[in-house]
Amino acid sequence: MDFLTVLQILDSTLRLATPLLFACLAGLFSERGGIFDIGLEGKMLAAAFFSAATAAATGSVWLGLLAGISASMVLSGLHGLASITFRGNQLISGVAINFLAAGITVLVGQSWFRLGGRTPSLMGEGRFEPVTLPFAEALSGVPIFGPIYAELISGHTILVYVALLCVPLSWYVLFRTRFGLRLRAVGENPAAVDTAGVSVVALRYAAVMICGVLCGLAGAYLATGLAAGFVKDMSAGRGFIALAALIFAKWRPWYALYATLLFGFLEAISNRYQNIELLGLTLPVQFMQALPYILTVVILAGFVGKAIPPRAGGQPYVKEQ
Repeated sequence: MDFLTVLQILDSTLRLATPLLFACLAGLFSERGGIFDIGLEGKMLAAAFFSAATAAATGSVWLGLLAGISASMVLSGLHGLASITFRGNQLISGVAINFLAAGITVLVGQSWFRLGGRTPSLMGEGRFEPVTLPFAEALSGVPIFGPIYAELISGHTILVYVALLCVPLSWYVLFRTRFGLRLRAVGENPAAVDTAGVSVVALRYAAVMICGVLCGLAGAYLATGLAAGFVKDMSAGRGFIALAALIFAKWRPWYALYATLLFGFLEAISNRYQNIELLGLTLPVQFMQALPYILTVVILAGFVGKAIPPRAGGQPYVKEQ
């Protein structure tokens, strides 16, 4: 495997890890606040559709991004209403969001565009274009560092860089601010937070809204950055892989980056090497396509170790009278 091939695989890894990273950080904020959310998949899917549909209708990818984030936040609000206000089962609420998004995107898409649930292909200002960083062309001829900077670091869409910046930002918010301290406390011992005169409900709603914003970014990137339009079920289980990465990362932002890069690398390998010979047998394409999901199960089953979630996660808070 030559140096250029390695760079291409790592470049694909970064692109494919971006929606996983957004979704993983979304789950991180939600679960740190005590709200388990398996509806990440549905929020990503809804955001992908409405961002692509709006971008196709208006020709503006930024309006599409706003629409995608708004759609995701609406679903986050529904999840918050069900699990925080009405104290319903958080897992059932998340499953309902996944089903709702899977159905409504196809139904509305067919009604609007008559393309079987797809949106028209996005071009020009309707999708995010790669960003060339300063001096990328001038440094491209420098041995080793030049190709790394020009081919691997430069040339991604703006949302890739936003996702990477969200990692230190999330770490700072969670571990260096009063809001982050209170949010983590709500996920561990909401009664103590309530006793201190801080609203548990407000903090948990803030957590699910942050989750909605990040899921909106993930879905918008899928449809307007990684691809050029929406197709049915295009999230393809990424929300569930993000949850697996969150457990693998043990609810820490920097570990979330490493975990999502690992899963992105597995997907990049499966996309590039469709046919591999092993012991004289050619592995089928379907096996390579399923490889990221198979290894997700293997990693969670055998390599995560003891991952302890927030103690109050999944439990509705009832204020003592």
